[in-house]
Amino acid sequence: MSDLRQRRVRTNGIWMNIAEKGRGPLVLLLHGFPQLWFSWNYQITQLAKHGYRVVAPDMRGYGDTDAPPDPASYTVIHLVGDIIGLLDELGEERAFVVGHDWGAEVAWYLSLFRPDRVRAVVSLGVPFRPYVAVKPMEMITKMYGAGFFLSQFQEPGRAEKAFSRYDCLTVMKKFLLIDAPDHETAPPGVEFIDFLDTPISLPPWITEEELIFSASKFRKSGFTGPLNYFRAMDLNWEFLKPWQGAKITVPAKLIIGDKDVWFHTFGTKEYMEKGAYKNFVPNLEVVFIDGHRHIQQEKAEEVTHEILSFFNDPSLM
Repeated sequence: MSDLRQRRVRTNGIWMNIAEKGRGPLVLLLHGFPQLWFSWNYQITQLAKHGYRVVAPDMRGYGDTDAPPDPASYTVIHLVGDIIGLLDELGEERAFVVGHDWGAEVAWYLSLFRPDRVRAVVSLGVPFRPYVAVKPMEMITKMYGAGFFLSQFQEPGRAEKAFSRYDCLTVMKKFLLIDAPDHETAPPGVEFIDFLDTPISLPPWITEEELIFSASKFRKSGFTGPLNYFRAMDLNWEFLKPWQGAKITVPAKLIIGDKDVWFHTFGTKEYMEKGAYKNFVPNLEVVFIDGHRHIQQEKAEEVTHEILSFFNDPSLM
């Protein structure tokens, strides 16, 4: 991508790598697990072409951004703090924000904590969930068992040790191409990464070269930072109690792939179909498209059209 620039900026006590392109109103693109800024390749080019200043960071713990070792440094308070610091460093008061997977969680909480810094928010694949009375890992393990991937990720070092039996390219392929709910829980005595198949061929939306690029970054940084997002889930629960019952008031759009494996987990499909989300994000537009988890890559053109049609609304400027 010609005229794309990468640099590291200081924010919230860490150095964060960002890719940026274009001029105009700022759009932040926040990636999820286990990806990098590069997963927004198509959106960066197209949004910049349509008159936006686009910035896609490697999130805390990923790629060329610093990766503190302590899981307690990965709460949503820290992650939102990173983005606020980034906005300040960029000299921008407000931004349009797009998040996918864990990046979508950060986008939602940024919108909840600091609506004054968000013009509008787009979430890919992750609806905003209200605070519940039970610790998330207690509830998840009870529902899905000790072999569930989130349960196995909780013990520091366990998943890293299991991942190390494979090269990083294989690990990337295993995770990026999960496409069925029955792929989420390993049998007793089996590590989750061992349970996942390694695909023989790649889908048309991603190339071997792209995966090799990502694998080279994970080979350098490791997986502890990304796994720490999951290990901070119960800490998030403790910190978020003061926002119990709070609503997200910024204009919002949720884009979900109807074949997304997580859409069919955690009761998400039922939550969306019953319309319960309207109680917590009243100004939300919901769009379903034919796709899986990584829809910003699988259906890049369609997703980008949905983002642009939303952000181009004159009332949001």
